[in-house]
Amino acid sequence: MDAQRLKDSFALVAEQGDAVALFFYSDLFVRNPHLRDMFPIGMSHQRDKLLRALGSIVAKVDDLPALVPFLQQLGRDHRRFGIIAEHYPHVGASLVATLRHFSGASWSEDVENDWNAAYGLVAKVMLEAADEDSLTSPAWWNGQVVAVERRRFDIAVLRVQPDRPLPYLPGQSVAVEVPSRLRHWRYYSMANAPRPDQTMDFHVRLVDGGPVSPVLVRGTETGDRLRMGAAVGTLTLDEESGRDVLLVAGSTGLAPLKAILEQIARRPAPPRVHLFFGARTRDGLYDLEDLAKMAGRFPWLRVVPAVSDESGGHGFSTVLQSGPPPGAPPASRSWFDAPGPPSPASGPPGGPPGGGDGVEYGNLSDVVARQGPWDGHDAYVCGPGAMVGHTVEQLARLGVPRDRIRLETFADAQR
Repeated sequence: MDAQRLKDSFALVAEQGDAVALFFYSDLFVRNPHLRDMFPIGMSHQRDKLLRALGSIVAKVDDLPALVPFLQQLGRDHRRFGIIAEHYPHVGASLVATLRHFSGASWSEDVENDWNAAYGLVAKVMLEAADEDSLTSPAWWNGQVVAVERRRFDIAVLRVQPDRPLPYLPGQSVAVEVPSRLRHWRYYSMANAPRPDQTMDFHVRLVDGGPVSPVLVRGTETGDRLRMGAAVGTLTLDEESGRDVLLVAGSTGLAPLKAILEQIARRPAPPRVHLFFGARTRDGLYDLEDLAKMAGRFPWLRVVPAVSDESGGHGFSTVLQSGPPPGAPPASRSWFDAPGPPSPASGPPGGPPGGGDGVEYGNLSDVVARQGPWDGHDAYVCGPGAMVGHTVEQLARLGVPRDRIRLETFADAQR
């Protein structure tokens, strides 16, 4: 198997964009109509995921230590779709037919052999991982919604009770399926560390045009049921590190970081933690009340709220920090709901950031950067993609090693 030849072949085919996935699924369903019911009715999102998964596999084809864990996670995750061994040859045949079609004159017997060998490896690793996982875990967990809080018209906090223990690490995510959107699985992060009663909190933001989030945010009630896949993800706490911690959360990206915060709180001697929580507007800071309570309980925790699409000068503090900012005197330890006149954006020495109302203004990545330095911290970042990217670049420029900046990454195995 020639890795470079595979990469060149895929690069040529990928230039055709959406047509590649459209051809693949059309070929698969024409050859195997019995497989159609295993997929959602609307296939646009599915087609996007196919190309992303193929691209990830091909990019790692000459790096087995990186590729094998990715494939193992795909294999485990595909159990919830009902994928079994006999389905793999059908998928392989349609994949090769698709590649042949879009390769044109560049297709050759050697290229076909390369792709057959690569797919054979992929199928073998995925099936072995699925078989091993089936010995200890169900294909999915059934869950019941036991509480619903609608924090805004487009944000809800759901508490779910699984039908059996669902093991996970704080910061990880599970794929969720609701009965009215069968075969549409979407990943959501748990917003709490594991509890004795097994319940999990999910922070869900409505995505315009999304098939699942509108149901969860606007249509879910106490007593409703859903299904959950196994926990995945690498946004987990480095338990071996003795460094202080920086958490940067944009909107509902707060969920996994709040779970990590709970994990830290259980330590006998927690490190100092700085949590930056950002949104476009103040009402987007939907979990500020609970964060304020946590800041009041934990002297090692500092919470900094930030908004990007409003200016200062409102005159009231909403939540603030327990624990002073770097270099501030102990007297500035906490501020809660403290009325005060408008003040300059810089705020008084030792006072709340952003002025008298305790809220920082500006893009979250810039707010974080101007309150550094952070080079002595472990950083955990979650939220909208653009915010995460900008924050990572800011932290890297400030001297935080990239291997100490953890993001939410997991195999995109939603199929």
